[in-house]
Amino acid sequence: MAMTNTRSAWSNFMNANALLALRFFIMMLLIQGGYAFQFRVGGKSGWTVPADGSPVYNQWADNSRFQIGDSLLFVYSASSDSVLRVTKDDYKNCNTSSYIEKYTNGHTVFTFNQSGPYYFISGDKDNCLKNEKLVVAVLADRSKKTPPSSSTKPTASPAPSAVHSPPPPSLNSVGSTKLSYAALVGTLFSSLLLGLFLPSGSS
Repeated sequence: MAMTNTRSAWSNFMNANALLALRFFIMMLLIQGGYAFQFRVGGKSGWTVPADGSPVYNQWADNSRFQIGDSLLFVYSASSDSVLRVTKDDYKNCNTSSYIEKYTNGHTVFTFNQSGPYYFISGDKDNCLKNEKLVVAVLADRSKKTPPSSSTKPTASPAPSAVHSPPPPSLNSVGSTKLSYAALVGTLFSSLLLGLFLPSGSS
């Protein structure tokens, strides 16, 4: 009987330590994942030609803060548009025949893995010439990371001259969505493990 009680106590002790270690691991995942942001380019309008041809994407980028681990979400019509990552010269000249990377799936997520400038243009040269292009400067230091301000007021664009022109990207809605995959996984595992490792009661 004493041996059974000793084994039960030892088992409870090990289970408690295992749960504590798992909680610590989950907490580290939450801390690491909590600093990455996903920016939807163009807001609800997505990656498209600005209605008035103004550089709305770069106006938005100038008011945002991008760091390593953050990502851009490009949403566009895969049948009529694409995203090219290009060099600075190809960006300036809207050269669509030469590119570093090309994306055509209509829902492109690009993650920044190093600091420095990134250049993106539409795969349609005419679209690029109408300012469907973007420059993003990525910072290296994440220790001073602050979420993009939702109160930033971009320069207002004039109303489109034609009824059929697509609406300009809504810069006020171009925000950042905190990546919550680690938090979701952590919550699910924590709930599951609580039921598995906590002692069910004395026998």
